[in-house]
Amino acid sequence: MTISIQPTLENGRIKLIPLTNDDFEGLFNVASDPEIWIQHPNRDRWKREVFKAFFNEAINSKGAFKIIDNSTGEIAGSTRFYDYNNAENSIFIGYTFYATKYWGTGMNPIVKKLMMDYIFQQVDKVYFHVGSTNLRSQMALSKIGAKKVAEQDSAKPGEASNLKFVYQIEK
Repeated sequence: MTISIQPTLENGRIKLIPLTNDDFEGLFNVASDPEIWIQHPNRDRWKREVFKAFFNEAINSKGAFKIIDNSTGEIAGSTRFYDYNNAENSIFIGYTFYATKYWGTGMNPIVKKLMMDYIFQQVDKVYFHVGSTNLRSQMALSKIGAKKVAEQDSAKPGEASNLKFVYQIEK
């Protein structure tokens, strides 16, 4: 089955627009705040060269979005669909980050709901990876009904251990 993982999605508060190369500077302006990455395994993602690699990965995924705040037109952050599993009919949502001004505003559950309302038309399960030290994201996922189902070490060869938790929501 072929699924579409990069449509434009919108509700009253936000718009998810497929990420393009032209979005680098605008998104980097958001991502260049070191506070965003404090609980993240890649704490230096606020640096231009580190973020550029992350951004290129997002573009190549063909499932990444910039998140637009409809009330201001500002880029609020980014998120993506990734790792579709045909056999399990599942997909991951993740790599999500927001400008700190959007923390605690209810934007994350709105974004996740919009994404899940769309993708559950095509899959049966949605998974999320969260760094083991990222308590903010773990709490956010629990609030939307996700359950922790696994732990994975996702370190690349030659890197330190990078423990991630896997959360799941079923259709």
